[in-house]
Amino acid sequence: MPRSKPPTPIRPFDLIAFDWDGTLFDSTAVITRCIQLAVVDVGGRRPSTQDAAYVIGLGLMQALAHAAPDVPPERYPELGARYKHHYAAHQNDIALFDGVLGMLADLKARNHVLAVATGKSRRGLNDALMAAVLHGVFDGSRTADETAGKPHPLMLQELMQEFGVSPGRLLMVGDTTHDLQMALNAGCPSVAVSYGAHESDSFTALSPLFVAHSVAELHAWFLTHT
Repeated sequence: MPRSKPPTPIRPFDLIAFDWDGTLFDSTAVITRCIQLAVVDVGGRRPSTQDAAYVIGLGLMQALAHAAPDVPPERYPELGARYKHHYAAHQNDIALFDGVLGMLADLKARNHVLAVATGKSRRGLNDALMAAVLHGVFDGSRTADETAGKPHPLMLQELMQEFGVSPGRLLMVGDTTHDLQMALNAGCPSVAVSYGAHESDSFTALSPLFVAHSVAELHAWFLTHT
């Protein structure tokens, strides 16, 4: 009697959404520095490295307003312009973390739908995707200027609607509490990475499935859990 084939395991996630800066792109230090320079340029008190890093992942103006509480709202446009000026001078100095391309290729080979959910602008993300030669890797993306800034769940809700995925089948991967709170707000599970903007101790209350301390650890987790 022929042996029956073992049942094909059901994968837990269909759609994996990644934050960009600090999760896939090694840009945390540059963004932190550009925030500090922009605030000083408009006469504000220079935010600490911790305070500047905390706002990474939020929409640009939301982040700058939080990092510069002593800058009046009427100067926010100038503040944003100064940030963009400093970032443009250094954006070619940053790149994907080592191992990211191989990790994404493995996930694509497993037929996962891959997306980006980022606090960057649409123009900023498109520029980054071109620089990183990632055309065709991601099936979808949402940015803060076309939906709502984190931790509002709209980015993930729109991605779920676009690809017909239920909340439990979307996994959010990010390096900040803003990413994990967005996932909670959308009813989605999450995985955190500690090599980006926020310390791993801050993730506990948001119940990620796993905290990866390197891209290699994240890749290994995907191989056994997705």
